[in-house]
Amino acid sequence: MKWLSTQVITRGAWQCAAKCLALALLAATSHAYAQAPPPDHPTLLRAANALRQQGCDAGDTRAAPLRENAALSQAAMLIAGGSKLDDALKTADYRAVRSAQVTVRGITGPAALTRKTLGKSCAAILMRELSEAGFHQRGNQTWVVLAAPFSAPAASQGSDVQARILALVNAARAQPRYCGNDAFNAVPPLRLDASLTDVAAGHAADMAQHSYFSHSGRDGSTVGGRATRDGYRWRSIGENIAAGQMNADAAVQAWLRSPGHCANIMAPAYEEMGTAFVVNTRSTMGIYWVQVFGTGR
Repeated sequence: MKWLSTQVITRGAWQCAAKCLALALLAATSHAYAQAPPPDHPTLLRAANALRQQGCDAGDTRAAPLRENAALSQAAMLIAGGSKLDDALKTADYRAVRSAQVTVRGITGPAALTRKTLGKSCAAILMRELSEAGFHQRGNQTWVVLAAPFSAPAASQGSDVQARILALVNAARAQPRYCGNDAFNAVPPLRLDASLTDVAAGHAADMAQHSYFSHSGRDGSTVGGRATRDGYRWRSIGENIAAGQMNADAAVQAWLRSPGHCANIMAPAYEEMGTAFVVNTRSTMGIYWVQVFGTGR
């Protein structure tokens, strides 16, 4: 799931242009999955990866090899004990962007993971977007959990992510485009502003910490109020927010596909920009982005 929202404000009049997107480029709590030594399932992992190379049917494309993850093997064990997939992943402290579960009964060992024994479940093993797996066997039953891990940028990458967002936004502004039905001419590039970055970072951190998604802060503040409070004297100001996107490219592309957010990016009234992201894997969306546009007085 991914969320977007955008907001435009001019001095004396507040205008909300679609749902606000925010791009936050300060990574506060980045939670890493503990990579304890994986359980000893080499034969099952080899069988799954052999299947990903062979395919289930003629014409299947190959998928990259899976790697075993200890938390997913724990989740598989929990499912064997009666847990649902989502509950097992949460208990194992593994956040997945996408996941799948396979259960095989009546066969043990690597023979459980062949095209013949898996039948229709074979397709789950081949899902290319899933890169990690966990295994559990008990008696003549086998449980497999596959997932694409939540993989957000680290706090140490903040400057690089900010530079990437600026480059993507200015590349978009450099050519005419339609934002929905509205045509925009090419406009001059934006420059980064430290004060606007602080405004973006503060709101992103609050959303991530308290697991909400809104242009309005928990104190009722708007982007204009937050900018004023942080000492930015503005003539025009706007905000894009987003949540759930795993990298800068995905966040900017989501904004450009949304007419209101795209209009904010292409607005000739703006001269400066600040961006930030904050990660909190225990929040609803995991990562929150905020992008604040402005022109000073």
